[in-house]
Amino acid sequence: MITLKFAKTKPDAKIPTRGTSTSAGWDLYAVSALYTLDYIEYGTGIKLEIPTGYVGLLFPRSSISKYNLSLCNSVGVIDSCYRGEIMLRFKHAFVEDYASNKLVVQEYEVGEKIGQLIIMPFPEVEWKETEQLSESERGEGGFGSTGE
Repeated sequence: MITLKFAKTKPDAKIPTRGTSTSAGWDLYAVSALYTLDYIEYGTGIKLEIPTGYVGLLFPRSSISKYNLSLCNSVGVIDSCYRGEIMLRFKHAFVEDYASNKLVVQEYEVGEKIGQLIIMPFPEVEWKETEQLSESERGEGGFGSTGE
């Protein structure tokens, strides 16, 4: 177990929670929303001190399928040296609201869970250039090469 220090940047920030005691992801809550024509950026009001040797990974929640939103960078990476507020930026698409005959953005509301954070260790890596790599079952097969 590691200790993850955090600080609130806003008094109404919610401490990340897990749905169950065995959930890998910690749910993050929106305390602010910045709207642009291209995206919605949600602030969590939380900043972290991730220990050296670990990384924070931001993922969308499965509830994202109910919205016309997608996390802009697919998976956010929070390095252990970052000390700013955790923000999640979502691309949005307008959908037609047939009741009002207007285009609207389906979005998360401030106060709702907007994403999840997973803390993972990562190895130290030394890069070594070589002329030839070992053979493998897959070889150089690319996109779709292992399925139909």
